[in-house]
Amino acid sequence: MAVLPGASGWPWWRRWRWQGQGAPPVRTGFGILLLFLLLGSGPGLGPAKADQTDEYLKREHSLSKPYQGVGTSSSSLWTLMGNAMVMTQYIRLTPDMQSKQGALWNRVPCYLRDWELQVHFKIHGQGKKNLNGDGFAIWYTKDRMQPGPVFGSKDNFVGLGVFVDTYPNEEKQQEAQKRRYSPGLQRVFPYVSAMVSNGSLSYDHERDGRPTELGGCTAMVRNLNHDTFLVIRYVKRRLTIMLDIDGKHEWKDCIDVPGVRLPRGYFFGTSSVTGDLSDNHDIISLKLFELTVERTPEEEKLHRDVFLPSVDNMKLPEVTLPMEPLSGLALFLIVFFSLVAAVFALVIGIIVYNKWQDQSRKRFY
Repeated sequence: MAVLPGASGWPWWRRWRWQGQGAPPVRTGFGILLLFLLLGSGPGLGPAKADQTDEYLKREHSLSKPYQGVGTSSSSLWTLMGNAMVMTQYIRLTPDMQSKQGALWNRVPCYLRDWELQVHFKIHGQGKKNLNGDGFAIWYTKDRMQPGPVFGSKDNFVGLGVFVDTYPNEEKQQEAQKRRYSPGLQRVFPYVSAMVSNGSLSYDHERDGRPTELGGCTAMVRNLNHDTFLVIRYVKRRLTIMLDIDGKHEWKDCIDVPGVRLPRGYFFGTSSVTGDLSDNHDIISLKLFELTVERTPEEEKLHRDVFLPSVDNMKLPEVTLPMEPLSGLALFLIVFFSLVAAVFALVIGIIVYNKWQDQSRKRFY
């Protein structure tokens, strides 16, 4: 947990410097910097430069008020889909109404190796506890703008999905079947989870994604009077998700998974869906930071680009790619050469048969 003092909003986390992988953020004020310099000059304490991280806001992948980069023109950086609407203070993915679906997608593919996405969001509505739904998803995927059943986006996706799930489907089914959870298996909702797929995995709605999740945590994010934030950090093949939802300017760990391999060139997006139950799902800002991380030569070899998402020590089913349909010319050539081969085989067969007959006649003389 890291306590980050400051005014309300974003300034208290704008400039993080992390010393080592998984360590808490260190404030970069002059007094703290001077302290590190003094400590670094002491015996046995050298400056920790190997894993020091700087961050730079990437505006082409970021979104904030007054949302001028959202639209349908070719110059827009973000595109709305479905029932999503631009308001003055937020972008509403879905209103508190039944059977709505909306999404927001970045038009620019991301080619950063190490990055951090900061999501400022709000979920609120008239429904009481467990009478609201369904939540929203944050995506880093190969395909964009494809509606579907997974929080408003396509199933069998290729990439990363982070889900803020507000309705316990599995729990309600267990109750309907008069069954109880085994001790330690029940999850408290709302619940945040993450999933990596190479296109072969399907999100299991009936079990709230439990069979394919990398990890998760409970997050009471509905109907709060203070700001709520979620951060997705991807550094050196490590996926970290943290939350600030208590209004205390404190980060709390949610998910930390090493060995996550994500290709570059995918798209960021967010989507939401409501069914019989509903909520307002609002995105206030999305801010993507490029993280500059030093790597040793050995790490450079280990961290080469990948072409399909995967997770170390987690076997993903292999993807069977469909055969591409043959073109008209290719089909003609196949038929033509097949006929030529058949005629050639027929001629050879006739020649062989005639020779066999000649040899048979000679045996009778």
